Amino acid sequence: MLNYKRYRRNPVIKFPEREWPNKEIEKAPIWCSVDLRDGNQALIDPMVVQEKIEMFQYLIELGFKEIEIGFPAASQIEFDFLRELIDRKMIPDDVWVQVLTQCREELVDRTFEAIEGCKQAIVHIYNSTSVLQRDVVFNMNKEEIINIAVRGTEMVKEKVKNFPGKIVLEYSPESFTGTEVEYALDICTAVQETWGATKENPIIINLPSTVEMTTPNAYADQIEWMNKHFKNRESIILSVHPHNDRGTGVASTELAILAGADRVEGTLFGNGERTGNVDVLTVAYNMFSQGINPELNLEHINEIIEIYERCCKIPIHPRHPYAGKLVFTAFSGSHQDAINKGVKAMQERGQEHWAVPYLPIDPSDIGREYEPIVRINSQSGKGGVAFVMDSYFGFKLPKGMQKEFANVIQKISETQGEVSPDQIMEEFRASYLDKKEPIHFKKLRVDDLNGEIKSAFDTKVSVIYTNHGIEKSFEAIGNGPIDAVKRGLEQELNIRIKILDYEEHALQSGSNSQAAAYIHLLNAEDGSVTYGVGVSSNITRASVRAIFSALNRLNLC
Repeated sequence: MLNYKRYRRNPVIKFPEREWPNKEIEKAPIWCSVDLRDGNQALIDPMVVQEKIEMFQYLIELGFKEIEIGFPAASQIEFDFLRELIDRKMIPDDVWVQVLTQCREELVDRTFEAIEGCKQAIVHIYNSTSVLQRDVVFNMNKEEIINIAVRGTEMVKEKVKNFPGKIVLEYSPESFTGTEVEYALDICTAVQETWGATKENPIIINLPSTVEMTTPNAYADQIEWMNKHFKNRESIILSVHPHNDRGTGVASTELAILAGADRVEGTLFGNGERTGNVDVLTVAYNMFSQGINPELNLEHINEIIEIYERCCKIPIHPRHPYAGKLVFTAFSGSHQDAINKGVKAMQERGQEHWAVPYLPIDPSDIGREYEPIVRINSQSGKGGVAFVMDSYFGFKLPKGMQKEFANVIQKISETQGEVSPDQIMEEFRASYLDKKEPIHFKKLRVDDLNGEIKSAFDTKVSVIYTNHGIEKSFEAIGNGPIDAVKRGLEQELNIRIKILDYEEHALQSGSNSQAAAYIHLLNAEDGSVTYGVGVSSNITRASVRAIFSALNRLNLC
């Protein structure tokens, strides 16, 4: 049994004045990518300079205006990378590069050496403030920890005096989630006042969920409490940097935005230390799915995946939100049926807004192929098979036929697993279209008898067919071509059949279009029923072929 008594609940603040539960996300935050710093340091095989350059340029293509590019004072590779960006003038004028440093003089000096020549940069300083780290890591009291942050701020401020570009200061009380909010406010206010932040020259106060310690609502309470208690709030850009230790990084981020966060630091697909950072793409796509402009260029998810996997050497999980290969796939029969009906309803109604069960967004909006939405295995039902036949091959199977053909495919899937669309079509041909033994329709002539005889049976057909390879023919009269062929076959084969239902539709548009006909046929002798399918450029011939197909399936010859 799990020894759960070794652990105790992390404290949460009492904050009945909270307002975030009654709010909705209305716009995108300021996005800051930390793929090249937080994300890169979490890689088993960190990116080399060329890979970092490729990733940097692609983040700009995606629309990020703030990119944390590394810890140049702690790594020669990151120093060289930053220098290459600056020396080669690869940083656009509207993009802010962000550099991280601890509050130590030699590191601050090295950081400013790295950004020399940069037009604008965010210098990000931090020190850990949590109860646990103050105790076991630093062995310092609250005032000593505040002094570290203030001293770091003073060092950056001094460096800025002789720096020709524009500098914005960012401060993070690292391990904020384990810090008393009153103390976190004290240290952030000390940094804010030391920097001299104003509305015109704001400071970024970043409140990281360095380690997720409890539920997302508790993090939102901490963020809103800080948001409401900051002095001169207009001089602060409130930022969050959530991690994913409890698997709730996305939820924590979304609730933090409700609680007043202006800015989000995260990575593509959530790559980061331990269980990762918040997945910026998932948060952005979530906004998109609610009709909110995410203000990132996310239309080509497959391209994002390709570059990410190449640079980071980490595969995307097949169930990853929005990006996974299987997330727009339905194996469940009931899901497939609902998707099929939802897509048809949208097409028939000409709906402006997307509304399809089980698909929160249209996959084609983010560059995914629409065709692979439904995949067929032993758990699939008639709706999925029908969807494949319609969307891939244009056959709109009658409702009754959907189950009949789905049973054929299910037997295959129980033996081999997933069945591809091409294999489904092969089975459809074998079971219906190419069912030409023992009888096979060859030729048809239809004559209108109106005026020749006074009868309800005014259509005469002449049919040539083969029976076990022997060519035969018959003539028959009925109240239409289908009825006449049915009567002629009953006489020729000495059988009794009844046509229960008939449907037809065009398979493709244009002058060379073909039609598909479906006949639901009853063997009046034993009550067995089946469907037959025929295809021809002539709808009457398609119908006759469907009758022959059904007869062969009923084994009446």
